[in-house]
Amino acid sequence: MHLLCEPYLLDPRPGSVTVVWHTAEPGTVNAVLIGPADVLAAVTPATLHDVRVVPAATSRLERMREDTPGGPVERPVHRQLAVVDALPERRTAYRVMSVRPGGEAAFSAVHTLRGAVPAGTPVRLLLTSDHQLAPMVPANLELAAETAGDLDGVLFAGDMVNVVDRASDWFDHANGRAFFAAFGGRASWTAGGRTFTGAPIISSAPLYPTIGNHEVIRRTPSPTLDAQFHDAVPGDWDVSTYEAMFPVPASETGGPRWWARTIGDVYVVSLFGTEIWRPERPGTRGTYAERPADRDAPERWGHGRFIFAPIGKGSPQYAFLVSALASAEARDARHRVVMFHHPSHGLGFNSVPAYTDPVRVITDDGIRYEYPLAGDYVLRDLAPVFSAYYVNLVLNGHSHVWARFRDDAGVNWLETSNVGNTWGAYHELSGRTRIAPDGPDYVLQGDPGGLEPVLPTVAPLTGPGGEPLPFVASDEITVFTLLDSAAGVVRSYRYDTATGGDVVLFDEFPL
Repeated sequence: MHLLCEPYLLDPRPGSVTVVWHTAEPGTVNAVLIGPADVLAAVTPATLHDVRVVPAATSRLERMREDTPGGPVERPVHRQLAVVDALPERRTAYRVMSVRPGGEAAFSAVHTLRGAVPAGTPVRLLLTSDHQLAPMVPANLELAAETAGDLDGVLFAGDMVNVVDRASDWFDHANGRAFFAAFGGRASWTAGGRTFTGAPIISSAPLYPTIGNHEVIRRTPSPTLDAQFHDAVPGDWDVSTYEAMFPVPASETGGPRWWARTIGDVYVVSLFGTEIWRPERPGTRGTYAERPADRDAPERWGHGRFIFAPIGKGSPQYAFLVSALASAEARDARHRVVMFHHPSHGLGFNSVPAYTDPVRVITDDGIRYEYPLAGDYVLRDLAPVFSAYYVNLVLNGHSHVWARFRDDAGVNWLETSNVGNTWGAYHELSGRTRIAPDGPDYVLQGDPGGLEPVLPTVAPLTGPGGEPLPFVASDEITVFTLLDSAAGVVRSYRYDTATGGDVVLFDEFPL
């Protein structure tokens, strides 16, 4: 029996933390082992009396599959979950064990865990998103771990993998860059004469996840898992695999789809702020139009770039956001962070069209969809809430680009760390123009929210003419970002995977 991944930590609470790992078989004994690191390193099933044993609950992930020439087939994946309580405030060594019926035992490496960082205590957090098995992810995580040292958590703004129900995307993809492989130090990617394996960050620093569009899939099967991801339509979509893998943090109204937690002196709200991604290719159900042949066939409509869960004024999420930010926990925190996937302030491709419900227009020639910029729920409804409750940082992903903004109320907006597979930066200095209809609702260059990007404060990249660039959009330069609440700053670093060299601090701003 083998473990499909190293354990990962979720939702630390005072004196406790949730430990999760995955196995191919259910196992006869699955447990978290707590004790001195040297004892744990040598432990066997016969010497468990020397350590504390916390049993795990086993459940099968019902939707895990792999593609085959004959179509998707089930792949057995079992979740092992244990809540370890009665923990001291200091870090404590642990490892996990799973035993098969014949007695063969599999152990993880030895890691450390602890309960929640006490409220008011400074923390260091990694800010990231959009890994999706991209080439530079192992380098990004390995260098982040080397630079940061011990972390107190990872804020992940969505899009962990490409297809949420494909098991190999999570554990053992042939390209060597599966999500848990990179986050467990088991990956492999070579560039600039160096092979990167990632780092076991979330085995000791809790993961705080957010749903991106790649965590959503159609409930109804399709011929391939890729097709099933693209085929989601209103009323026929599913996030149950995400919810099974990351059952906490959770809230009473949203479960794991939206939640709020205090991490030391930082208060974090995570929202389900994402939409279906539609390509703009002839013959596809696109963002702006249906296929002409489908005009009179509603069962074949894609419904444009529809939003999965309402987020605007009057929705349960909006009410949750206001209640969370008005809470004593939020007011008492030194810093407040809100994260969700869609970047309404951004330079990336996916900042257009506006984050609003598509308006269907039926003509003799077909069906098109319009997205009024004035109806953008983030800009119209959420941004005033962020200002009113003194949010320090809004963290987004989706476009695989780094850029940041600061609005008139002093709220910082960050398009998170590009780790490869960039969609590019759409700015006059890049020369790139978004593909979108003509008209004022579609901003072809720059931020559709009307803000100017902030130039990196330390060492911006430069363009061909030597002009400093307010973005990083590269498939060779990877970026990672750290929030250091003790210093009250957010720092972004870059590394050129093609040439190697040093990690460069290129931007720093106060919260």
